[in-house]
Amino acid sequence: MEVTLNFIIVIFLIGFIGSFISGMVGIGGSIIKYPMLLYLPPLFGLAAFSAHEVSGISAVQVFFATIGGVWAYRKGGYLNKTLILYMGISILIGSFIGGYGSKLMSEGTINVVYGILAALAAIIIFVPKKGIDDIPLDKVIFNKWLAAALAFLIGIGSGIVGAAGAFLLVPVMLVILKIPTRMTIATSLAVTFISSIGSTFGKITTGQVDYIPALIMVVASLIASPLGAKAGQKMNTKVLQVILAVLILATAVKIWVDIL
Repeated sequence: MEVTLNFIIVIFLIGFIGSFISGMVGIGGSIIKYPMLLYLPPLFGLAAFSAHEVSGISAVQVFFATIGGVWAYRKGGYLNKTLILYMGISILIGSFIGGYGSKLMSEGTINVVYGILAALAAIIIFVPKKGIDDIPLDKVIFNKWLAAALAFLIGIGSGIVGAAGAFLLVPVMLVILKIPTRMTIATSLAVTFISSIGSTFGKITTGQVDYIPALIMVVASLIASPLGAKAGQKMNTKVLQVILAVLILATAVKIWVDIL
């Protein structure tokens, strides 16, 4: 793919916008950037990326985007270390399996997996979440083995599409594990970072990464993700939940319209 000024600007803006939003609502950003990378470049006269290329670029970008987000949330008591440990180890194993195994899948299959994950996340995010933000951060309890099992399954699916799984982690943590919104946002970024290690390694070892656009996306991520995280800390938790729900629903609809 020819690297022109137009190419650099378009890829950078996709990375910047996606990473700002991901830092704000606690997701790695692939729920936003996967469809943006898939559909926007041709609109600006650039060659289209394949699903394998998009998933590879996304995996690398998420790895760096989540570092910035976690760094911004490192203070304030929002990171639940026990939850990070149980979900992090499970999702790392699952994401490597998915990332490595995706080499054996067709373009259409990867998009279908992405569509299924987005649809599941859209359904879960709209389940009522009453009272979770009334729980003091030092009083949060959850089922550790349920968290680990769910993280493993999310890791396999997200490793396939290079998404690191935060768009499913956040609804699962809010609705099933009953984790308060701000703790969910911060902790999910840390778990997503761990997940992205597995999916990135899987993509790189199977030759699915286009390094130039990946590098451009990484630079954009390191700038935008901390800015988004700081903005998210100042916003009302209900607003954050609505933004996340709309993003997930819109992406799920777009993917399935194209598949069908």
